[in-house]
Amino acid sequence: MTQTSDIVLDRLTKLHPKLIDLELDRVHRLLAAVGHPERHLPPVIHVAGTNGKGSVIAYLRAILEAAGYRVHVYISPHLVRFHERIRLNGKLIDESALIELLEECERANGGTPITFFEITTVAAFLAFTREPADIVLLETGVGGEFDATNVVDQPLATVLMPISFDHMQFFGNTLELIAKAKAGIIKRNRPVIVSPQPTEALAVFEERATSLSAPLHRFGREWNCDGDLKSQLRFFDQRGPRLYPVPGLAGRHQFRNAGCAIATTAVLDGFNISDAHIAQGLRNVTWPARMQRLTQGPLVEMLPGGKNGKWELWLDGGHNAEAGEVIAAMLADWRAADGKPAHLIFGMLNTKDPVAFLGQLAPHAEDLAAVAIPGDHASLSVEECVQAGAEVGLLSQGFRSVEAALRAIVDAHDGSDEPRRVLICGSLYLAGTVLAEND
Repeated sequence: MTQTSDIVLDRLTKLHPKLIDLELDRVHRLLAAVGHPERHLPPVIHVAGTNGKGSVIAYLRAILEAAGYRVHVYISPHLVRFHERIRLNGKLIDESALIELLEECERANGGTPITFFEITTVAAFLAFTREPADIVLLETGVGGEFDATNVVDQPLATVLMPISFDHMQFFGNTLELIAKAKAGIIKRNRPVIVSPQPTEALAVFEERATSLSAPLHRFGREWNCDGDLKSQLRFFDQRGPRLYPVPGLAGRHQFRNAGCAIATTAVLDGFNISDAHIAQGLRNVTWPARMQRLTQGPLVEMLPGGKNGKWELWLDGGHNAEAGEVIAAMLADWRAADGKPAHLIFGMLNTKDPVAFLGQLAPHAEDLAAVAIPGDHASLSVEECVQAGAEVGLLSQGFRSVEAALRAIVDAHDGSDEPRRVLICGSLYLAGTVLAEND
């Protein structure tokens, strides 16, 4: 059998009975076995939080690359292929390099228990030491303090994105406890960029940063931003007010994500990033499945008029109440601007709260088509999704697939000249399946 990265990755999932087991002993052991790559990385920007981590990393990458810097990136989860998690100098890691790194880590691990995320994080660190770059953008997987990525002693900067209720089975059921876990990435004397936060989370971050003499750069204090969706982003810090283009990612919330990236660039010692570089990065940024409009593929062709029609098909992987609030604001803005009714196609993991998420969207959608996430044993069932939709007052019906759900929405309005908007939402895993099947 030909060896592929999928075969190796499948073996690695079987090394530990738990998908998530938060501690650092296993990671430190394997890092030592492969020569401590975490000590030889380019300068690191470490990003934690509940919402917006991927977006701020996308902005930072676009800005840094516009300035001519070589950027390595580590994110999770992936949408379609594991290779998306490791980006080397602007390109996704290639198959042969990935197989070689995974097998090297597998051999060094020697069959001892280690989680999938831990061993693949070590593989990413090895990759980052073997191809030159100027900077690494590093996203936590879950949490912060005991996340497998939290082995870099002196990052160039740390970034804390908005905190909300998520992964409570690991951190506790209060914002203070969740924030305490995320605050574990703060390091002594290293600058901390803090995005908009609930009061409880901000207090935790301030206390931790003060105890470690870590300079704080907080939204609403050391920096601020706002904007007009049709014209510009306004950013304010000690340099005074500056104007930039509207961010390339859709939604009002992206102004603050972009602002957080701009605030981060201001603390990067040794990097020369101009306002022109920032403007170029904001225009050029891409980030799949974060309010992404699908403009081609078989699903789009199912819409009246296909890709040239007036219907729109959107995809978003947000999956908690705060993400629901953001999406709801976008739906409201769109409806006010063009009057198009919205329909939801929804699936979610059983570790999330579907009612909290859908409760935000319900006032802005006509109905809900429920699906299970294909091939994922942790998916809510179609019946559970239908029940959640009904609980928030949405007319809800179950379907065997996204394609079947979309077909039903289109058929229900066959012959109508009224353009409509369909949003597929509820899970990054569902979004990844949609992107793969719509390719």
